[in-house]
Amino acid sequence: MMKLLKIISFAVVILLAVSVPVLAHHGGASYDTSKTITVKGTVTEYIWTNPHVLVKLDGKDNSGNTVHWVVEGQNPVSMMAISWTKNTFKPGDEVEIDAMPAKNGNPVAFLGTVSPTAPRKRIVINGKQFQ
Repeated sequence: MMKLLKIISFAVVILLAVSVPVLAHHGGASYDTSKTITVKGTVTEYIWTNPHVLVKLDGKDNSGNTVHWVVEGQNPVSMMAISWTKNTFKPGDEVEIDAMPAKNGNPVAFLGTVSPTAPRKRIVINGKQFQ
């Protein structure tokens, strides 16, 4: 009986240890939700995967230096609800994406909520308005 209690206790501790990082991952605390920036550049990679869809692009800063941006979306199912597909972006596309910047100043931005009823972020692909 004592051995069973130890096994159950160990399993509970392991499950709690694993679940804390998962909950922490889904916070938006690293983004400044009060601001919107426009990220402009050339798509270098489009990653259609869980837990988040990513658009990687190279843009220029005010001095003309190349900046490697990552724009984070939601999961693929949520992105499909607003008409994104695994083919929405391709390397070489020229894009402008309105998103929320990282608070720490790193070249990372987040699209935020993408429910069909939420306000859409402006996205331009090769000169054509997508959203």
